[in-house]
Amino acid sequence: MDIDLIQKRIRQFRDSRDWMKFHNPKNLAISISLESAELLEHFQWKSPEESELHAESAKSEIADEMADIAVYLIEMADNLGIDLEKAILGKLDKNAAKYPVEKAKGNAKKYTEL
Repeated sequence: MDIDLIQKRIRQFRDSRDWMKFHNPKNLAISISLESAELLEHFQWKSPEESELHAESAKSEIADEMADIAVYLIEMADNLGIDLEKAILGKLDKNAAKYPVEKAKGNAKKYTEL
């Protein structure tokens, strides 16, 4: 994934429509949450097995919701001057320290319970 290219495309799309004035941190955070809820709707009231089947049959629609979330997240990071790739890699390192393989493998306990 080329985040720099994606950021440029997002900026071009947003700026050609003069939408930057609406894309403050609060509105982008709300939009991420709303799009996440739309993704959740695909799986609401479904068993794990049904959700697997639905994920396969509605892959295109689910991909659109995931893309909406990613676009807002990438734009928010760009607007706030956050290097998203660096933030993700840093968070993975933090999670690796909180969830060492020898303690976390095969269970879903929170790190404070390991």
